[in-house]
Amino acid sequence: MTETQVLGNGTLVTGGPAPQVVPQGAVAWRGERILEAGPEASLMARHRGARYLDAGGGLILPGLVNTHHHFYSALARGLDPAVPMASFPEVLQRLWWRLDRALDPECIRICAQLSVAECIRQGCTTVFDHHASPSCIEGSLDWIAEAVEEGGISALLCYEISDRNGSAGAWAGLGENLRFLQARQQDRRIRGVVGLHASFTLRDETLAQVADRRPAGAGCHIHVAEDPVDVEASHDAFGLGPIERLDRFGLLDEQALLAHAIHLEDRHYERVAEAGSVLIHNPESNANNGVGRLDVARTAGFGCTIGLGTDGMSSSMLRSLRFAFLSHRGATGDPSAGFEGVPALLPANLTIARRFFDEPRLGELAEGAPADLIALDSPPPTPIKDDNAFAQLVYGASEAPVRHTIARGTVLLEDFCLTTLDPERLAARAREVSPALWDRFYALDWSTPFIG
Repeated sequence: MTETQVLGNGTLVTGGPAPQVVPQGAVAWRGERILEAGPEASLMARHRGARYLDAGGGLILPGLVNTHHHFYSALARGLDPAVPMASFPEVLQRLWWRLDRALDPECIRICAQLSVAECIRQGCTTVFDHHASPSCIEGSLDWIAEAVEEGGISALLCYEISDRNGSAGAWAGLGENLRFLQARQQDRRIRGVVGLHASFTLRDETLAQVADRRPAGAGCHIHVAEDPVDVEASHDAFGLGPIERLDRFGLLDEQALLAHAIHLEDRHYERVAEAGSVLIHNPESNANNGVGRLDVARTAGFGCTIGLGTDGMSSSMLRSLRFAFLSHRGATGDPSAGFEGVPALLPANLTIARRFFDEPRLGELAEGAPADLIALDSPPPTPIKDDNAFAQLVYGASEAPVRHTIARGTVLLEDFCLTTLDPERLAARAREVSPALWDRFYALDWSTPFIG
């Protein structure tokens, strides 16, 4: 029989529709499901002999969800493009579109393994990844899925369809998405959606094919209005903006994941809310690329569901949350701002993940819910209550390391040490393959024109 395990000696924040703070709380689970959560003393009386994990007095939280990541960027750390980049279009052409073309199968696997290991270290148990490797498309999602399975987390994967490398690449990307979607449709832990780059690199013929061949109920994960170029170039080339084009081809629905969505008009946010689509805020990446900022509080006022991602900048959702809060406050100039809109981002991620994994209780530490939970090494120095848990997180706990990460009942990080992946070995192997990747990068032409 599967062993019962308990994570205790911590302050429990239950998550779910009515989150509660339980001092001296604990969670018990067996297999992939939680048995119960609540006060440790009474819980341990019912589970004598259970394997015990000590939270060290820190916070016990539901596993975190990242709704927009780019694993393939893992080997870009320290890479100098060696050409000037004065705008976001130049960042795309001269850095990212060269890097993704330089990837080979081994680099894709290592990038995925490195990213999954970092997700585990940062307490992320579910991640939505958006992949691109135009030189080796077929099978690329399987290589990423293998790394996800090895690490032990859950993932929603897709390949980024784009016409920027020609129609053949676009069709191959569509084929990879459809193949993976079909193969994983019954998988409880790893699933697929259709990935799209951005409107301005997608011709009408391509969007029509995606709309025609996308299975009923399948999601669509796309960059939208990250920079004004997406809006302007889409209008110039196709006569419509990104939201209108998605709407025209029937791709704006409850399964649509719209990353960034910074440069939209009020009517577009209203239409997104009406369609039930999801916006994904990526504050650190937006600041790094100098593209602007999504006004989360204002956008939420239109009724939009807004999730939170990292866009490949890191795998730390708590760091992204803290930056979202502080950048909102900095932009408004109001030292009391940030408590509207921003606290809903992490709970929204859980709601979004439930939709795509058919897990209505994901992110809730309660009987019958998936056993995805973490322990932050951050003993609260002041009283933590239901009404100040968010402030406790952004002003302190978000900077603390994760002590334990458990995904579907398997302990992936125990006392700060990974149990399923070896980060030292992965880093050593990455150092071996990255010089050749960088050489291929420098050999590639960076003057690929935009569509239009």
